[in-house]
Amino acid sequence: MRQRLSIFFALCSFWLSFMIIGRVIFLINNIELSASLTAQEILLAMLNGLRMDASISGYFLALSGLLLTASVFSPKRWVAVTLAAVTITLIALAGLIIVADMELYRHWGFRMNNSPFFYMGSGAVGSVDLLVIVKLVGTWILLTAFFSWMYFKTIHARVKEITKTKNSTALFMLVLSALMFIPIRGSFSVAPMNSGFVYFHKTKAYANHVAINVIWNFLYSLQKGSNDNYPENFFDKQKAAQLFTSLYPTTDSTVQLLNTNRPNIIFIILESFTADVIEPLGGVAGVAPNLSKLCKEGILFEQFYASGDRTDKGVIAILSGYPAQPTTSIIKNPSKTQSLPQLNPLLKQLGYRSSFIYGGDIDFANFRSYFTVGQYDHITTMDDFDDAKNISKWGIHDHFMFNKALAELDTTTGLFTKVILTLSSHEPFDVPFKSHIQGSDEESLFLNSCNYTDKSLGDFIEALKQKPFWKNTLVVITADHGHRHPRNKAIQDKERFKIPLLLLGGAIKGDTTIHTMGGQTDIANTILAQIDKPHPEFKFSKNLLAKNVVSFATYFFNDGYGFLQPNRYVVYDNPGKQFLKGINVDDQTKDLSQAYQQTLFSDYNSR
Repeated sequence: MRQRLSIFFALCSFWLSFMIIGRVIFLINNIELSASLTAQEILLAMLNGLRMDASISGYFLALSGLLLTASVFSPKRWVAVTLAAVTITLIALAGLIIVADMELYRHWGFRMNNSPFFYMGSGAVGSVDLLVIVKLVGTWILLTAFFSWMYFKTIHARVKEITKTKNSTALFMLVLSALMFIPIRGSFSVAPMNSGFVYFHKTKAYANHVAINVIWNFLYSLQKGSNDNYPENFFDKQKAAQLFTSLYPTTDSTVQLLNTNRPNIIFIILESFTADVIEPLGGVAGVAPNLSKLCKEGILFEQFYASGDRTDKGVIAILSGYPAQPTTSIIKNPSKTQSLPQLNPLLKQLGYRSSFIYGGDIDFANFRSYFTVGQYDHITTMDDFDDAKNISKWGIHDHFMFNKALAELDTTTGLFTKVILTLSSHEPFDVPFKSHIQGSDEESLFLNSCNYTDKSLGDFIEALKQKPFWKNTLVVITADHGHRHPRNKAIQDKERFKIPLLLLGGAIKGDTTIHTMGGQTDIANTILAQIDKPHPEFKFSKNLLAKNVVSFATYFFNDGYGFLQPNRYVVYDNPGKQFLKGINVDDQTKDLSQAYQQTLFSDYNSR
């Protein structure tokens, strides 16, 4: 057993060394960019990257562990030859990825994924300079040769000398191989390994890119397959652009609903808060009494829709004004999200300090990379709470999180913006609260969790009203997405995507109801128009308070979309290439809906 265990841990050190050397080669090849990093930043990139290095190494070690398990019953020569062949093959293939990436990054600005396959046959390969090819091939040969030599010098001889052992050793090695699931997954939380795990720098994208293990990144992108690119096949580009532009007429005028152009801004994004739990929006009475009451104190947008059906899609739609995608989520691809506009950098230019608080795992769905690139001054997550408060599957319950948000606001000075993301109304709805809503079925548990979050929200708003900064504060309350409950709505139903948008605070002039139809992507330019001016980078965001605004909303479900206009409604299925349902649908509505999706796909593909 000791022989095999020693070989296994030697392989562990071998592969981690290989990954570190690969990162050093990347730094050297991109020396101009590397020179912009301090020694501390380079060290942090190396240390943060170890987590992803361990993940990809875990895959290689699991395979080697299985061969060592088989060695208990097989001739040692067969095991030595097979393990050597597997290791050298992995070195060669991994080295190929490393050397290709070190050059592609210089041109693309993101770590290599499956994008090179999209350019095969385009002539791009033929345009590469001969000296570059020589450099890459030479680097690959040296890398492969060096680590092959290291393997034969330090490990192969030990494999050739393994002796017979007890059969129980096979079980031990099998369990050890299975335990590689831990570094492969990267965490014990709900968030599996993703490239956002290694993001650490708020302003230098290159520092975060250095930390990414390109072998893991490339293999992950292959696993995602065709979901990373979308067809653009409804209209020619000119017609699609013309139709899309008609939805966003140019305007400089807006209805001003604030009594200041520099309010503090608090964004509250409520998990799964469908309009169907809010009475003024036609929801079930008694589920959200606090939010229902607040609807009469602020500016309520009564025809408002989520862009997608998941938190990661909702956060992007709200803070970047970017629509959800039907079969993927752009936040899972940091090479694309780094090019998205974000509200926070624009607010920082206007003098705001920023913070984000979430009671869950910041590595869920690449949140770390997104908020790091978004230049937030402070990020609070589940790791910043006492362990005694971490009592739910997803992290910290909402009333603990709101209390911490209040404490943080008490120490805030100057103009600020704060983003608050709740989580307790997510499955499995295990809230520390039992309301008047009875029943143990899923719908009742969901409604009970909404009732709990509503109470936590109500207490938070009441506490805010007592703060001296309340009179100069705008509170933006919305949801990350809707929910099938109550009434178990189908995935494509528009009611499933209807959510609240409510503006509160001492900064607003008074209560009113806005009837213009809109969605999460419109929050960005609606808020910017009140404090400065809409920004053209938010091409999918309209100012809902503009005097010539076009009233419409869109949403995306699994490989389909819904498109809404006043008294009109259409749903389209992408795989079936057909409209599924509609109300008062005409050809113009169909064309506008398809142009919107085509424009989104074109924009997504180009990032």
